[in-house]
Amino acid sequence: MEWAYSGVNKTVPRNAGPECADFMNPTWRLIDTVFVLAFAVTLFKWSYSRITLPTVVYVRRDRRGRRALLVMMSLIWGMEIGYKFSSRTVIYLLNPCHITTAIQIYLLAASPSKTVTAVFRVHLNLLNGPLLAFLFPETDTRILPLESAIYWIQHGMMFVVPYYLLRLGGVYNVEKFSDLTWNAFSYSINVMYHFAFLQTIAIPTEVNLNHMLCPAILDPFEGQLYRIFAVVHQAILCPVLNKIFCLIANFFLTKFWMTKVKSTLYYEVTDANGATDTGNHHHLH
Repeated sequence: MEWAYSGVNKTVPRNAGPECADFMNPTWRLIDTVFVLAFAVTLFKWSYSRITLPTVVYVRRDRRGRRALLVMMSLIWGMEIGYKFSSRTVIYLLNPCHITTAIQIYLLAASPSKTVTAVFRVHLNLLNGPLLAFLFPETDTRILPLESAIYWIQHGMMFVVPYYLLRLGGVYNVEKFSDLTWNAFSYSINVMYHFAFLQTIAIPTEVNLNHMLCPAILDPFEGQLYRIFAVVHQAILCPVLNKIFCLIANFFLTKFWMTKVKSTLYYEVTDANGATDTGNHHHLH
């Protein structure tokens, strides 16, 4: 496993190492993990039974812009993978922003389907990742040529891609503004990924994956409860950021005269006969 994490810089505070790994009381870590996972599973079951998707026949809308974005995002992600292998820090590819980048590459490449719509709606709730990356940049360990530049470019493009896909429309549509079920569904998956998967890898490797072992230097909620506080404030940030992003996209794509290209971001999907469906939907399962 040397290629995965032997290059992790343990001299950077709160990055890795035994001091970070021992930050939390092991008993309390277990208690808060059980509590948070129980909450996440309950939220998942509640939201999954209520989420809906439009019932339409999707028509592929091929655009040069989508192909160009696909090439660009693949290049950016490929460079990140190269950096991680050369610095023997491949483990960092498990951090949510890299996963979100991979999801966006899938969305740009996949053929139209209900699954694409579902994944698109889920990923719109993961934009807290690039926002926090801009507000609290962690580039101390990026020392290879262009490595810091790619950090900023990657996180910036994570906002560009969903906006462009909303502009394309079709399979890339969103739920009604008042619908919070997709927000809850996405957040439950996000929490389970952190506490069931990232934490399981972070503890034995002593690598602070997305701050699951110890809080960031700038974390205002530093202490044994910092993860509980994170679950709470991200439960607010994720849906609020999602709705703000959709409001801004809605304004520029459907109202502002210079950039208006459509009438709605919702269920405007062309069916096989060329008609437009703006309302029919059914449960995902």
